[in-house]
Amino acid sequence: MDFLREIEGKRAHDPIFNGKAMSSGGSIIPGPVIVGAGPSGLATAACLKEKGVPSVILERSNRIASLWQLNTYDRLCLHLPKQFCELPLMPFPENFPTYPTKQQFIEYLEAYAERFDIRPRFNETVARAEYDHTLGFWRVKTETTEFMCRWLIVATGENAEAVVPEIEGKREFGGPLVHTSSYKSGDVYRGKRVLVVGCGNSGMEVCLDLCNHNARPSLVVRDSVHILPRQMLGKSTFGLSMWLLKWLPMRLVDRLLLLVSRFMIGDTAKFGLDRPKLGPLELKNLSGKTPVLDVGTLAKIKSGDIKICPGIKQLKCHAVEFVDGRTQNFDAIIFATGYKSNVPFWLKERDLFSEKDGLPRRPFPNGWKGNCGLYAVGFTKRGLLGASMDAKRISEDVQRCWKADTKHLTVKSQT
Repeated sequence: MDFLREIEGKRAHDPIFNGKAMSSGGSIIPGPVIVGAGPSGLATAACLKEKGVPSVILERSNRIASLWQLNTYDRLCLHLPKQFCELPLMPFPENFPTYPTKQQFIEYLEAYAERFDIRPRFNETVARAEYDHTLGFWRVKTETTEFMCRWLIVATGENAEAVVPEIEGKREFGGPLVHTSSYKSGDVYRGKRVLVVGCGNSGMEVCLDLCNHNARPSLVVRDSVHILPRQMLGKSTFGLSMWLLKWLPMRLVDRLLLLVSRFMIGDTAKFGLDRPKLGPLELKNLSGKTPVLDVGTLAKIKSGDIKICPGIKQLKCHAVEFVDGRTQNFDAIIFATGYKSNVPFWLKERDLFSEKDGLPRRPFPNGWKGNCGLYAVGFTKRGLLGASMDAKRISEDVQRCWKADTKHLTVKSQT
């Protein structure tokens, strides 16, 4: 291919390129390098392939969608209806339920990779990636190989690394302290007093799972939270929200959602679950904080099977002291405290991604493209729907560059 001949020409005649670029078994990639083989990376690779652009996916784990396969609990289902979670070019099977299970979603992703013949390079952890302005290429280094490419697509997502807060007395507690990324089932906690820290969708579902396995869970709620029924008026709450936003302003849609929620589930503040001042959609749009879609946890809170607790002051021997001065005994603590991006640890670039949190600096929908052929997919805080939108935009943009480069090099080779 002309592109490869151009690179090889630089490699042969440019002393900088020849001296640095291809140390320790390097590889020249004619198309983009995609970092991450989760849903975002798979979607982008499929969209690129559909447009005739080859790519290489580097994945640190030994399988696709490692977060879903290795770091999620057994009872997990998609929180949104399947039509909002399917990847581009391939819908879910018709026989799948509205909210596919974890295993069904993994099967869908494996079938997706097979259909588009996506074959990631597994066990390739990217240690460093930076743009070489002298050569005009990205250098992507793993422990064994250096890859050279014109386009770099970051698909490691917002949930690359588990977040566990620092709390005084961790060493003194004496019982299990685990993050939800290590939690599989409440079966091992039968009869035990378990404190779940974090009241997002994961924390709520873990509490419900613990109840269903005859554990005694309590839930730390430090901040206000929006809890909405998963279904409203015979439709999914998310789908209803998207439909209403086509016709009404966001604040009015928020009022309608809260009005129906109050009628269906009551005043959550009575149970220690205060609502934020901003409505659920406006809050999501401004901060990325997702409302909780209730799947049965609220009923357990109302019945007293799940206790609500304030923030933690410190841990003691098999006990927790809360900020209100109360102390309670617990056998285990589960942190449902979310994840963070790991981009700042390996990507040496400060224009597209923030060094502070590893997320795009520009808000949705403008955070997918940076400079020098750098792209971000799956960082929209809008789940799989946002990742699919990014994948389509990126593939179209890269295709334009690909065609322009190919045309330029073809003309050049004929003269």
